[in-house]
Order: sequence, then structure tokens, then C-alpha cells
Amino acid sequence: MKLRADKAYRSAEHRAWLRRRGIVPRIARPGIESGERLGRHRWVIGRTLAWLFGYRRLTIRYERHGHLFNAFLVLAATITCYKKLAKQST
Repeated sequence: MKLRADKAYRSAEHRAWLRRRGIVPRIARPGIESGERLGRHRWVIGRTLAWLFGYRRLTIRYERHGHLFNAFLVLAATITCYKKLAKQST
């Protein structure tokens, strides 16, 4: 498994923490890796989060329990996928 991140997460502690868990860090390095290479993958993640957090209930967390937040997150993902699939089929 790989994790792509920007330069803000480039530290020895972050890299060691990820490697202990079997995750290969792909963190941009200043002046060596262009943002375009990692940016291709991160744009997909940012777009997906924007779709999910378009639902106000997720943006401003009202629930006190994590399982309720998770339920609304799954519901938002389901609605988003349904809308995208419905748009493709027309």
C-alpha cells in the first residue's frame, strides 16, 4: 500500500510511522519531485472529499459518537455514487 502526501507531511517521524505499518510513503520532496507527479493522484482524493463534504451534516459534525458520523459518511458516499452512476446512464 502507498500513501501520497504533500511536503507538509515530510518528516522522519511520519515516514517511520508509515513504514512500521507496511505503508510506502510517497511524500513530495522540495525541489526534487514536481507537484504534478503526486498531484495527479491527490486531485482524485481532494475531489472525492469535496463531494462528501458537500453535505453540511458531515462538514459541521453534530454527532457526538463516531459511529453516527460514520453512518452519515456511508450515506453520503452512497448518494454521491448513485448520482454519478445515474448521470452516466443517461
